[in-house]
Amino acid sequence: MLWIALHLPRLSFESWLAVPPPDQRGQPAALMEAREVLLCNAAAQRLGVRPGLQRVTALALAPQLQLGRVDAARDLQSLTSVAHVALAFTPAVCWAGVSEPAAAPHTVLLQVQASLRCFGGLAALLQRLRAALLPLNCTVQLASAPTAKGAAVLACWADRAGSERHAADLPQLERLLDAAPLWLIGTGRAQWDVLDSMGLGTFGDLRRLPRQALLRRFGPALLDEIDTVRGTRCEPSPAWITLPDIFEARIELRTRADTTDQLLHGAQLLIAPLLAWARAQQARVRRYTLFMHHERHRRQSGEIPAATELSIALAEASCDAAHLSLLLRERLAHLSLPAPTLELRLHCADVVRGSPLSTELFASARGEREGLIRLIERLQARLGAQQVQRLRPVADHRPERDGVLDAVSADAVGLAAPTARRPSPAWSASPEHERCTAQAAFAPRPVWLLNEPQRLAERQSRPLLDGQPLQLLCGPERIEVGWWDGSLAERDYFIAQTLEGALVWLYRARLPLSVAEEAQGWFVHGRFG
Repeated sequence: MLWIALHLPRLSFESWLAVPPPDQRGQPAALMEAREVLLCNAAAQRLGVRPGLQRVTALALAPQLQLGRVDAARDLQSLTSVAHVALAFTPAVCWAGVSEPAAAPHTVLLQVQASLRCFGGLAALLQRLRAALLPLNCTVQLASAPTAKGAAVLACWADRAGSERHAADLPQLERLLDAAPLWLIGTGRAQWDVLDSMGLGTFGDLRRLPRQALLRRFGPALLDEIDTVRGTRCEPSPAWITLPDIFEARIELRTRADTTDQLLHGAQLLIAPLLAWARAQQARVRRYTLFMHHERHRRQSGEIPAATELSIALAEASCDAAHLSLLLRERLAHLSLPAPTLELRLHCADVVRGSPLSTELFASARGEREGLIRLIERLQARLGAQQVQRLRPVADHRPERDGVLDAVSADAVGLAAPTARRPSPAWSASPEHERCTAQAAFAPRPVWLLNEPQRLAERQSRPLLDGQPLQLLCGPERIEVGWWDGSLAERDYFIAQTLEGALVWLYRARLPLSVAEEAQGWFVHGRFG
């Protein structure tokens, strides 16, 4: 059996320090616990602030020091995100030796023996695990060992070298544990004063002493825990971590947020855990909702809601953090908040399960469709869903009625290619008729049509555009439809060229003498771009 341990030594401090914007993280900051400095950043250390100082002393050394408090709920949310990242590599994930993460020493355990072959060995698995943990922006100490508690001890054991410790078998684990301090285990911390006074500081010190004497002096609890770490005693069955069906995460902002940048930074801190939760179940996010909770005293009047809700729907499910953040930025840019925001909450229950699409070496139709979908999503987020329209074809040969504008649906982009018009076999009575019909069916049409056809002047029955004669290049394309709805169109369309080389689309009545005088002559209906 092989276990990997993920220990987060600065979890409380980093989860609290991640809330302010990046431009404020360089300021002196310290995390407090019971009016005592627990951890501090480099800026505070340069001013003389050290862990263990009292609050009054720390403020005397650095009056501008930002102080924070340990929040168990915030730590649990950050630790759960790390567990969700681990679940993408193995379903056997648990907390370090306990059933509740709040009592764990900020350590997550992975049983990876069955996953080694899938990921190409331990080295490749560790490399991918480190890359998956990077978006969470937390310091992680990794270790591996044949026992769960042994891996946890090696991961929690930090020294100045900062190197990772990995034991492939029990003898190697025992050699590494000989130099590990005893306070890394619970009973060792409980009896540390006595052990330290006797000069027993490491696992190796106890291993070299008679076992019966240690049993009489310290009791069975210490030896049992050491045996469990070393693998000579069976470990209890762990309580495996399971994924919730619905993702919920919240973050409390340091200051009142009333700008897009402040809200976007806080929301991005929630997107990374969301994607970790989605990847753990081999899924991609299709819709998520951001709730922006407002100040309580502003909600007492009843005119301001408790929270502003912003729902982000994707045309194609994605696990790309940059894409999700981009859509959120565009939507937030057009959002007007009724009051400043103090807390953000992210909710997601709509995902698409299945393996993500593989990356491509060369361009393909699927890759082009994905790029088009992302462009449409961005335009809809910026301009509004109804402002992004497409020309949908209609079964009508009249140019002014063969298309209609409606809101584009990114779900249908590229799913079906437009089929070319084909002549019906029933009308192909002769080869000559078939050739003419095919030419008319595939005759090019311009994209740009005039709102109303423009009447052209004539000179010797030749059409003139801006006083210049036009040269007919192609035609006629005959249209004779509309008798069923009272809008009969009997036209012969031609493609003509101006002296400058521009192409225009002209038509005239099929039977000039059978139409009204205002419908006789040449008309320009469109231009080729």
